Amino acid sequence: MIDGKVVHSGGIPSREEVPTWLTPGPIGFLNHPTRHLFFTGKGGVGKTSLSTAAALTLAQTGRRVLLVSTDAASNLDEMLGIELRNTPVPVPDAPGLWVLNIDPDTAAESYRQRVLAQMGAGASVEELSTVREQLSGACTTEIASFDEFASLLSDGAESFDHIVFDTAPTGHTLRLLSLPKAWSGFLDGNDRGASCLGPHSGLKMQEVRFKAALDALCDPAKTTVILVTRPDKGAIAEAAHTSIELHELGLNNQRLAINGVFHASERTDAVACAIEDKGQEALDAMPAPLRALPQDRVPLRGFDTVGLTALRALLTTGAGPITAPTTSVLVAGEKPAGLDALADELAAAGHGLIMVMGKGGVGKTTVAAALALGLIQRGKTVHLSTTDPAAHLTGTLDGDVPGLKVSRIDPKVETQRHIAKIMAAKSTQLDAAEQALLLEDLQSPCTEEVAVFHAFSRIVSEGRSAFVVLDTAPTGHSMLLMDATGAYHRQMTREFEGHGAAHIVTPLMRLQDPAYTRIILVTLPEVTPVSQAAALQVDLRRAGIEPYAWVLNKSVLAAGTRDPLLVARLAGERKQMERISGLAKRTFTLAWLAVPPIGLAELSKLVGRHEVKAVEDSAVQRPCHASESLGGDTR
Repeated sequence: MIDGKVVHSGGIPSREEVPTWLTPGPIGFLNHPTRHLFFTGKGGVGKTSLSTAAALTLAQTGRRVLLVSTDAASNLDEMLGIELRNTPVPVPDAPGLWVLNIDPDTAAESYRQRVLAQMGAGASVEELSTVREQLSGACTTEIASFDEFASLLSDGAESFDHIVFDTAPTGHTLRLLSLPKAWSGFLDGNDRGASCLGPHSGLKMQEVRFKAALDALCDPAKTTVILVTRPDKGAIAEAAHTSIELHELGLNNQRLAINGVFHASERTDAVACAIEDKGQEALDAMPAPLRALPQDRVPLRGFDTVGLTALRALLTTGAGPITAPTTSVLVAGEKPAGLDALADELAAAGHGLIMVMGKGGVGKTTVAAALALGLIQRGKTVHLSTTDPAAHLTGTLDGDVPGLKVSRIDPKVETQRHIAKIMAAKSTQLDAAEQALLLEDLQSPCTEEVAVFHAFSRIVSEGRSAFVVLDTAPTGHSMLLMDATGAYHRQMTREFEGHGAAHIVTPLMRLQDPAYTRIILVTLPEVTPVSQAAALQVDLRRAGIEPYAWVLNKSVLAAGTRDPLLVARLAGERKQMERISGLAKRTFTLAWLAVPPIGLAELSKLVGRHEVKAVEDSAVQRPCHASESLGGDTR
């Protein structure tokens, strides 16, 4: 409904009666909201929970709301109990709310059909086949997903009062948001090139839509970007970095939402006090640019944010439903194996690739860095690297270690290296005009996807003689890289088939070899991370890759607590531990730690051959901070 009028849209039913408008809640981003609300942040900070709760609240006030996920690894279906599609689906028992998931595969096929249709009836079978092959890469999937996203910002969702975007973790989202400028600049005055996307006209026809999307994103009257974080130094630092990059892209209407703010109920509970103190220290050290933003604080809840009841309670002023108390410690015989035992098992192989994977924010970087140090301690040579654009390996290690090589697959660096290599190889075969055309073609944003894949392949091959520990990007982004790996494997197999060539070994074959590659899935003891780790395991198995082990990170149950709110959350943690026991062949557990596992000393404790206490005795002596006001709009 817009200005009191019901707006109709093809395929989306209109409501004949609009519910009574409700009083807005205390959350600032729900007061006078813009049409587009864009939730972004580090993986695991609660973007999906907050964006869904916001969409529900807006729908309750009588507005027509479309909730959109741009995350290839979205768990909106589980949270809302419905099957997601590439078209708006009404949410049962939530009048006025529809949900849509931009599925990369569906979007890519739709894009391919539109481009092929541009070729006309006169195109030969060979020409159509060539173009379809050109449109089979990961870059096409990316641009097709963006095309769906752009249509919602321009003219594809006119019947809705609000569109709430639940985005992929930061690195992938920044890539998505940079595409309008990247492609608009590439298309401006360029009538050739972009061969990997098929005929240039197929891409050129989207230029108007790209510009409309960019204008909508940068218009503060239309779009608000909500930077979601937790009271955690790493998440806050990433939010600050994201804020700067978004300003550079022209997205200046920003707010900060701090999710999961905790205050201890018992002043003598070591774990509760340590959790509160750690969060308060992170908030006290918040960078000035973030402090300048309008701010909302959402308290930690004692329930999982799954289902309409819990999601509606998330942004209310009350405490919400609390699960019946359970034991707050592990009983005798429950002591789980830690990362030290996992490091022992991995070291026995002598060499190979160790890939650490999982949902954003579950602690992949910490686990990867700790395992790399554990292998060094056991006399191995290790190359520690990352495919995550937002990863901070050097900050996690905070020091140099003899025998440990640390690197990062930087998309910009790899792209320039890839372009330079191709231009050098072609310099003697092409004249000046042809070289200029080739260079123009290579300026396509798609080149980055190819360059990153080649860098990934080089690092994977190093596992033949040493250990490679690879900290991967969050699930959705990693699966696009795995798709590229599979596409390359199929291409190589076709090229060598029937030629009597020697046996070839592709990166996919190395990933499928359990003697060469060990996949470590990292998760948190919560519904969403466990579900996404389970879905990732299914996807990997479909590709012929078998995970080696799961790591359960930040277990409060393993740390022990008496705080009522934390104890209430432990019932859910036990349920997730039971789920994991039925999913994983091996499980290793890391307790929640009072001292963050940052720096060589703390990381080494996780993989050393000695018991590490989860909470230091000194934590008992530290007083908890006085309670602060939660929620509202503060600056």
